[in-house]
Amino acid sequence: MLLMFLLVYQEFLVNRGCKLVGCGSAVPKLQISNDDLSKIVETSDEWISTRTGIRNRRILSGEESLVGLAAEAARKALQMANVDPDDVDLILMCTSTPEDLFGSAPQVQRALGCSRSPLSYDITAACSGFMLGLVSAACHVRGGGFQNVLVIGADALSRFVDWTDRGTCILFGDAAAAVVVQACDSEEDGVFSFDLHSDGEGARHLSASLRHDETDAAIGSNDAVTGFPPRRPSYAHINMNGKEVFRFAVRSVPQSIEAALKKAGLNGSNIDWLLLHQANQRIIDAVATRLEIPSERVLSNLANYGNTSAASIPLALDEAIQSGKVKPGHIIATSGFGAGLTWGSSIIRWG
Repeated sequence: MLLMFLLVYQEFLVNRGCKLVGCGSAVPKLQISNDDLSKIVETSDEWISTRTGIRNRRILSGEESLVGLAAEAARKALQMANVDPDDVDLILMCTSTPEDLFGSAPQVQRALGCSRSPLSYDITAACSGFMLGLVSAACHVRGGGFQNVLVIGADALSRFVDWTDRGTCILFGDAAAAVVVQACDSEEDGVFSFDLHSDGEGARHLSASLRHDETDAAIGSNDAVTGFPPRRPSYAHINMNGKEVFRFAVRSVPQSIEAALKKAGLNGSNIDWLLLHQANQRIIDAVATRLEIPSERVLSNLANYGNTSAASIPLALDEAIQSGKVKPGHIIATSGFGAGLTWGSSIIRWG
């Protein structure tokens, strides 16, 4: 009897696919333009826009929170997918800036009112976070029997930016966006392939590492044990070697997309859209040129939001869907890349 059950379950999983059926996004109210930045750091709209393609970004302030943005984006995605919060089996919160050290996903679950207490956890991979969340969702659906998985990309990197450093403060903005990944028959499968990598050697080029504040006195004293109790740590500002990150991206991202296309049995002419992590317009253009994908088939909203880390891919996807650019059945080559260093690509179909 057990063997028969296992065989039936195995057949169930083998014939199981997954597809993207809902998308939503949310951004802070406060918009900061390049001209606004020029009032606090030596820069200009022309200097920023010609080097990055960015003109504006949104910044969390006042009563807004990252969890609030994530929950708003998630509600919109669930509404588009026609999925009730109580039918969500898993919530993946892709963020490197959680509002709780122990993770923000459970707070999003609470905000959505999921009464069945579905599993919720964070994925930390900075600008590659959403890509890893998407692949993780597909694995949970295909291998774990999950029906509806909510994947949220949300980051508030403005909280870790040195606003006196024009090399980094011009780049980042805050946002949240989400997709619903739903189980389907293998014939409808919408996540065709993926290719994922990381290289810890590259962390020296892009990081926000833990530091110990030497001015923060240790609590109490104990002459018998040097260095105890430990001093309270904090995270340093984002540190980036822009030239090295650029070289890494224009070299590794096309290779990753080509590998994913090969696994899917496709080539560049088969895809409708190229959707990259929105880090720098020069990177986006260079990758598109390498892959021989014309600019009219490249999705970009970088000018309005800057680099929103894990939110950037689903944010651009949602805007493209809402505007009617991306339609059901369109095939998208997408890739995330950034701190870690991590990078990865997936070939997906919308709807």
